[in-house]
Amino acid sequence: MSFSDAFPPLGICSAYGIIVVYDVTDQDSFNNVKQWLSEIDRYAGDNVNKLLVQNKRDLTAQKVVSTETAQAFADEIGIRFMETSVKNVTNVEQAFMAMAASIKNRMASQPASNNARPPTVQIRKQPVNQKSGCGSS
Repeated sequence: MSFSDAFPPLGICSAYGIIVVYDVTDQDSFNNVKQWLSEIDRYAGDNVNKLLVQNKRDLTAQKVVSTETAQAFADEIGIRFMETSVKNVTNVEQAFMAMAASIKNRMASQPASNNARPPTVQIRKQPVNQKSGCGSS
């Protein structure tokens, strides 16, 4: 499945952060990361936080992508890198917390927009014609 089939452009456009995960035991999944990030840049631009995550850290004997290679790639393109193991629940929560913190920091550092205040509704009082008594006209 291609990246654009899995993630239609409209879904990417409105994202605040994207975590790109590859399988440490599958060289092809790491090789696809560059294309995936290119697609993210194409549709989401610079206004999205990105995190590169290596999964299956627990499978050290089957590892085909070195941590050093992945870290160097992440450093080269200026994104954070983390190793995880879903099986052992290692760094999974930390990856999401790191993404949330980076989004929060980016949003806090952006200047407030003039349109930051939500639209308001004007309520105008209008006199009510009151009639005295039941059935009065």
